[in-house]
Amino acid sequence: MRRRDFITLFGGATAGHVWWPLPARAQQASGARLVGVLMDYAASDQTAQSLVTAFRDTLAKLGWQEGSNLRIEVRWSAGSADKVRTFAKQLIDLRPDAILGRGTPETFALSRETQTIPIVFAAVSDPIGSGFAASLTHPGRNMTGFTNVESTVGSKWVELLKEIAPRTTHVALLFNPATAAPFQFYLPSIQAAAQSLDVKVSTAPIHAKDEIEGTIAALARDPGGGVVVMPDTFNLTNRDLIIPQATRYGIPVVSNNPIYGESGALITYGVDFTELLRQAAGYIDRILKGAVPADLPVQNPTKFELVINLKTAKALGLTVPSAMQLLADEVIE
Repeated sequence: MRRRDFITLFGGATAGHVWWPLPARAQQASGARLVGVLMDYAASDQTAQSLVTAFRDTLAKLGWQEGSNLRIEVRWSAGSADKVRTFAKQLIDLRPDAILGRGTPETFALSRETQTIPIVFAAVSDPIGSGFAASLTHPGRNMTGFTNVESTVGSKWVELLKEIAPRTTHVALLFNPATAAPFQFYLPSIQAAAQSLDVKVSTAPIHAKDEIEGTIAALARDPGGGVVVMPDTFNLTNRDLIIPQATRYGIPVVSNNPIYGESGALITYGVDFTELLRQAAGYIDRILKGAVPADLPVQNPTKFELVINLKTAKALGLTVPSAMQLLADEVIE
């Protein structure tokens, strides 16, 4: 049972902050171009490896062959603020021709290390609020890329949770202050939907792995609770700890990334991240061929996916309406 829901929000283009023109950049001794990649996953994560494979395959289809005219250096932050800073500096020190940053903390760390090397970001929630772009149509710096949500998606998370788990009276927003995307980007739409559905909203900050169980156990003390697992590299890396704990305590979970559905989240609604990495590869290709980042508009996502986990619904004693199952892009049984 699959259906594709297309949402299109595009920008325009402009020139902006000075960066090193591509012809003036030093080439690798082999003649191959160098592309750096900073991922917000752990290297052992199979889903993350598939995303990098999609990125590599897209570049190959565009004529960039590793071992011939292209070299790719990948680093994995695994949701660690320390690793993000270390690997960002390490990649910039390699003087690549272009670099991909997946995630807000990763992109921020890269932007602090260079104002000249072209950066393409992916899965960034609020590039304007984060200071990566002056506007979507006029990035104005050495950076451009692709967002993973638009600001009103927060209302959808609350609405879906309330529809499948109608006894929900309050939701906690789970996040790590050190690695989460800017909170204010989602909060207005979350609060608006919660108010219309008579649901209270609270925050549940987690700073380390050993706080996960205690935080979720505390949330479970009040009946009628639900959790929104916020876009956050810490949450992403620790999803196989967070989601089973929530289910064990009887708490329904909604999040933005379809990968959480595979880990047992009741509902996910968010962008197709594989497609996002393919699009990012397209921008890298254009930069390697001479395009200026400031001339490439920041693009909002064009494809969203709804995933419902019936196995988790059954474990929580919930019944998912047939109509909603038919609307889902994927139903996990």
